[in-house]
Amino acid sequence: MKIGIIGGGAAGFFSAIQAQTNHPKSTVIILEKSNKLLAKVKVSGGGRCNVTNACTSIAELSKAYPRGGKQLKKLFPKFNTVHIRQWFESRDVPLYAQDDQRVFPVSDDSQSIIDCLTGEVEKLGITIKTGTNVQKIEKTEEGFEVFLDDVNSIFFNKIIVASGGSPKKSGLQWLADLGHEIITPVPSLFTFNMPKEKVKSLMGVAVENATTRIQGEKLTGNGPLLITHWGMSGPAVLVLSSFGARLLAEKNYQFNLQVNWTNEQNQELIRERIKDLISEHGQKQLQNIRPYGLPSRLWLFLLEKIQLPLDQKWDEIGKKGLHKIIEILSNDIYEVSGKTTFKEEFVTCGGVSLNSVNMKTMESKHVPGLYFAGEVMDIDAVTGGYNFQAAWTTGYIAGQIQ
Repeated sequence: MKIGIIGGGAAGFFSAIQAQTNHPKSTVIILEKSNKLLAKVKVSGGGRCNVTNACTSIAELSKAYPRGGKQLKKLFPKFNTVHIRQWFESRDVPLYAQDDQRVFPVSDDSQSIIDCLTGEVEKLGITIKTGTNVQKIEKTEEGFEVFLDDVNSIFFNKIIVASGGSPKKSGLQWLADLGHEIITPVPSLFTFNMPKEKVKSLMGVAVENATTRIQGEKLTGNGPLLITHWGMSGPAVLVLSSFGARLLAEKNYQFNLQVNWTNEQNQELIRERIKDLISEHGQKQLQNIRPYGLPSRLWLFLLEKIQLPLDQKWDEIGKKGLHKIIEILSNDIYEVSGKTTFKEEFVTCGGVSLNSVNMKTMESKHVPGLYFAGEVMDIDAVTGGYNFQAAWTTGYIAGQIQ
């Protein structure tokens, strides 16, 4: 049997390894359109490669996927975060989990992961062809003709498509031509641009636990928030951009962001906290006592924003001042106009609809013998190693090749 893997990324490599392992007498060939293999693995996690997440609860794990979580929940018992960690560690790539649950190689170098995957492919005798762009696939009685241009084609009995996310629907036309439903891709996991906001002057300031909300919508994000020279980033923003990917695309990335700097969901609790602070530090100046341990630069910025004098004493703010402080801490508003996507690590919401895939086997419902793995499907996750885990899991299942 001749098995073709379209795509030389994480899902492509892992499904190729599984296919060769499960069908040792088969010929497995990876086709990669660029001259770079495992490009996303190389740049992930700032070049350290965030392999997976330390979460072991399948129920919790599946919540990290705005799209595909329900389906992955049924696949994770077969191959999950525990399995992939064992897989790498059994091949002499020790891993460790950070406090935030992200898992990295002990070397803190993505090259360790790349070397492991390429080494395994080499050991199994899998062929790799780079600079090989698939133009179209034709189903034949025996299998598939994969056309690289108008003349040249390669025959395969089975195919696994692991070509990754496409920024445009047109990039998936060759799969639509085979009868697959394609959900228009839009960016996911992006930071918010705030060209009109002065908060950018606080570039580098981070708050450990903030809550974010798109004004007028129910979606919320929370976690660390980072102020950048273009606007805001960090998990509190990235989670919101992931779960709100399609909604924000519809808004053309023009909306108001509400920030709760305290992460306290009840304004009354904030009121009590501020009153306690006043009774304890009433004679001290506003600028010197920071509620909720906010970074100094941010606190001074917020005081100026609500026009309270920095040298005013806490017990002189009155009801009006108290209300202003509670409001700015719990419901600070910023105008967002545009996004910044990490081009090397871009993640898309959209792709081959999961309605077109038998999610037990990853086989196409329209084209028997054709399988899918990774982000070419409408599966994506929040930041934290979850997108790679989806690649490992779907690659593992697709590589069983029924």
